[in-house]
Amino acid sequence: MKSKQKIKDKKYKNHLNGEKSPYLLQHADNPVDWYPWGDEAFKKARKENKLIFLSIGYSTCHWCHVMAHESFEDLEVAELMNEVFVSVKVDREERPDLDGLYMTVCQMMTGIGGWPLTIIMTPERKPFFAGTYFPKESGYGNVGLIDLIQNVGDIWKESPKKVLSSANEITDALKKLSTILEGAEGDELDASILDETYNELLNSFDDLYGGFGVVQKFPSPHILLFLMRYWKRTNNEKALNMVELTLDSMRNGGIYDHVGFGFHRYSVDQGWLVPHFEKMLYDQAMIAMAYTEAFQATGKEKYRKTAEEIFEYVIRDMKAPGGGFYSAEDADSEGVEGKSYLWRKKEIFEVLDEDEAEFIAKIFNIKEEGNFEEEASGIKTGDNIPHLKKSKEELAKEFKISEDKIEDKIENARKKLYYYRKKRIHPHKDDKILADWNGLMIAALSKGAQVFGNKKYAIAAKEALDFILNTMCKNNRLLHRYRDNQATITANLDDYSFMIWGLLELYETNFDLKYLKSAISLNNILLNHFWDNEAGGFYFTPDDGEILLIRKKESYDTAIPSGNSVEMLNLIRLARLTENPKLGGMAVEIERVFSKKIKRSPAAHTQVMVAVDFKLGPSYEVVIAGEPDNDDTKLMIENLRKYFIPNKTVVLKSKENANKLKEIAKSLKFKESIEGKATSYICSQGTCKIPTTDIGEMLNLLDVD
Repeated sequence: MKSKQKIKDKKYKNHLNGEKSPYLLQHADNPVDWYPWGDEAFKKARKENKLIFLSIGYSTCHWCHVMAHESFEDLEVAELMNEVFVSVKVDREERPDLDGLYMTVCQMMTGIGGWPLTIIMTPERKPFFAGTYFPKESGYGNVGLIDLIQNVGDIWKESPKKVLSSANEITDALKKLSTILEGAEGDELDASILDETYNELLNSFDDLYGGFGVVQKFPSPHILLFLMRYWKRTNNEKALNMVELTLDSMRNGGIYDHVGFGFHRYSVDQGWLVPHFEKMLYDQAMIAMAYTEAFQATGKEKYRKTAEEIFEYVIRDMKAPGGGFYSAEDADSEGVEGKSYLWRKKEIFEVLDEDEAEFIAKIFNIKEEGNFEEEASGIKTGDNIPHLKKSKEELAKEFKISEDKIEDKIENARKKLYYYRKKRIHPHKDDKILADWNGLMIAALSKGAQVFGNKKYAIAAKEALDFILNTMCKNNRLLHRYRDNQATITANLDDYSFMIWGLLELYETNFDLKYLKSAISLNNILLNHFWDNEAGGFYFTPDDGEILLIRKKESYDTAIPSGNSVEMLNLIRLARLTENPKLGGMAVEIERVFSKKIKRSPAAHTQVMVAVDFKLGPSYEVVIAGEPDNDDTKLMIENLRKYFIPNKTVVLKSKENANKLKEIAKSLKFKESIEGKATSYICSQGTCKIPTTDIGEMLNLLDVD
């Protein structure tokens, strides 16, 4: 039947063929006549008096693939869509501004959100219908896409004024909601908000498996960054225990790739066992930061090892030849989610010798019938997700060998399994390079280089930063996306704030002043083009960007921290580094403009709390006066990085950079080494301590136990 004919039977060509986005190119040969977002689509809709069918997703989105295979590759659906709509595809990772806007619409209208995001709107881009995934056919109480298209088409033909009126009402409601969410200026936040945030997190904490909530589990590493600072501030051991249980459960669970390293997106179960298998660059960055700081806070090698394994995966599999980092790896291969990562027990015995296979099967809970139930059917299929149920210490006691021996046996077998797995068809890699996600990875690698003393991480961070600054800038402005030798798309708040974060971390890693100067330069662009001069805070888009229905300002964290929260901390750090109190005042304005919203939901603003914790102190401005190649300077810096002292800025002053540093912060000219020895100058809360050449005294001044 014609209606059953799929794209594989015939090649089509729509208007996505010239795009760079891997997601758009995945749909370039659909029979749906897709257009990219732009004037051509909207002119066609106005000329033909058609509604816009807007579909937003991303290349590694499992349910986006499902809807594409079921509907967008189906001729029956395509013919209906082409008849009723002008269809527009958007990659949410390329255009987070559009995704954020229309996701707000969906949540406002339906109470839920997710991808694929489906919006039907007028040629003037005003929405009147929103949803997420739709099956092809109606059933089980769900509206199918065919019925939806036909119903909307009939309404548009018979009652266009009602559609336009509804779209205007929804747009007005969106604008009002945006105004309410931004709110009027509130109070400056004090330490009580940190207690409220902790208590809210405590109430949703899973004491059995760690993490927050009891159904789907997301890593949410920025929550863990806050909890470690809360522990540092209050000596509340429960806060640190929450972090450790979460990190241990994540590392042991199936959400972690025990064979090839790196974390999958999230788990569909309470116990972190069954993930959605896509791997996102931003998750690797933020999770690596959490494990790195956990190592500092606890000294436990398992956290160092996990962070280093994440970095190994990213540098091995996600690093582009030019130095930047790719965006993501898909969940699916050969049309099956997780196929590349799943194991049959017989495969383990084919790859490893019998004793080794028995050991690995027991360690990683590999079963003949499979070790998990399929999400949709609830049936075990014989597939296994490697995961640990016991700690290395418990396993060492069980097998009556040392923990080191356990580690060696696992590692020897893991390498064999990894090289066997490499022969499988690998999931699709989304090879676009995004400035914002790279900024997070640069920050994470720089932190790793500081804490673990691994120069490889510093080199990788430097190469990524240099690539973006040299390749993804035009007229001294950042661009959002690079792919296939082309950098384009106006950069957003996250691009700037995350890149500034990365620049500050890399500066405090190698103390190359060009990175601090670049951070200052990008920050000036943010202030000039994104700052709300009337109310305070940063808009997501610049003042010279594309005009959308509303210009959004956001404060809450999602899978990644919000740009405003990251920039709040950037401003505080830059204020201390450059001795510019105006920047610190702008940080306070950010918390004031969002304070009412923050107080309503403090646990959704944990990255803001990280900045508030830094602002309230104790926090430190540290200047090391010494020569970078001298052993005493290296030892002083090494000790400074050894301990968990998150609320500090660090400057290295040497004879070579002394004159340039004076241009950035005037008081640095007075901070000299004493008797030619490495000397630490520490200031806190407006008071400077007596300089010292003694490392122990330096640590005492920094309140290190």
